[in-house]
Amino acid sequence: MSAAEEKFSVETESVLKVYGQGELEVRALNGLSLTVRPGEFTAICGPSGSGKTTLLNLMGALDKPTSGRVRVDGRDLGELGRRQLSQMRRDRIGFVFQAYNLIPVLTAYENAEMVLRLQGIEKGERRDRVMAVLADVGLSGLEDRRPDQLSGGQQQRVAIARAIASNPAVVLADEPTANVDSDTADRLLEIMEKLNRERGETFIFSTHDPRVLERARRVVRIVDGQIDNDQTRS
Repeated sequence: MSAAEEKFSVETESVLKVYGQGELEVRALNGLSLTVRPGEFTAICGPSGSGKTTLLNLMGALDKPTSGRVRVDGRDLGELGRRQLSQMRRDRIGFVFQAYNLIPVLTAYENAEMVLRLQGIEKGERRDRVMAVLADVGLSGLEDRRPDQLSGGQQQRVAIARAIASNPAVVLADEPTANVDSDTADRLLEIMEKLNRERGETFIFSTHDPRVLERARRVVRIVDGQIDNDQTRS
């Protein structure tokens, strides 16, 4: 495959995102270009208001840029219709939200299974895949518990299991350690590192947490909607 044909997990090209108009106009992203390759473990950091969450929302097809291009798994999101974008979010993008976003009336198993049900995966295969990912995140034996029967760290593990169950091209995690204590944060990061190492999952974090920055193999710092620094560690 030539360099021109290579598919990256996520690419943004000269992305501009503007909110408001006139004197109230705010440029959340200002011509930002970034390429994240398959299997990277990347943290996006920067001061509050620098554009981190906006960037993740664009990468996850939750929002559209004012101008510029966003590609996920080789597909230009700007060329996709509403149904195709929904399918892209369902099949190729895994989300880990700061507030977990679990469905309270569903068990850990049912929350982790939800994307596979939407994909129409056969029941036996769904069970095999869900039980495997719950084991990967250390929740074996807790499959039948609802979110209110789980600790904050356990709920975040369910969110991680849900994100990876469909084998997405990329997992986007918005401040995934913000609502848990230090020990739980370290365990969650160990789980995500293990998934990245053993399953080749691509992770992109938006974070203020120095523990995430220490573990990330690539750290991209954004200031005023532009890349201020981009470092990759060996």
